[in-house]
Amino acid sequence: MGLLDGILGNATEISVEDIEQELSPILSDHEHVERAFKVLRDMYIFTSGRLILIDKQGLTGKKVDYLSIPYRSISTFSVESAGHFDLESELTLWVSGRHEPIKKELKKGSDVVGIQKLLANKILK
Repeated sequence: MGLLDGILGNATEISVEDIEQELSPILSDHEHVERAFKVLRDMYIFTSGRLILIDKQGLTGKKVDYLSIPYRSISTFSVESAGHFDLESELTLWVSGRHEPIKKELKKGSDVVGIQKLLANKILK
């Protein structure tokens, strides 16, 4: 991931194997990581059962906020692909119990079709 992408808030897809090992203490016994994206220190992880939004806070990043969203709580989602002059794609999730949608930006060239298919498969079960 380039520094400019991080500054702009654009996410880059990262290795599933590395993240699965890092998150093994918080994953359920039969849960596995399917896709993972990173923006500077923050990450959002698509697992077999939920979406985990990880927000590392402070100068050292030792304080970490984990927001766990079961796929069954996602009522609607939108995936916007990048155009010729856009720098990023955008993922928007509407979650039960929240007034505002959750918006995440993805680096241009991210597999937005794959993300849309993953969400559709999880939500439409």
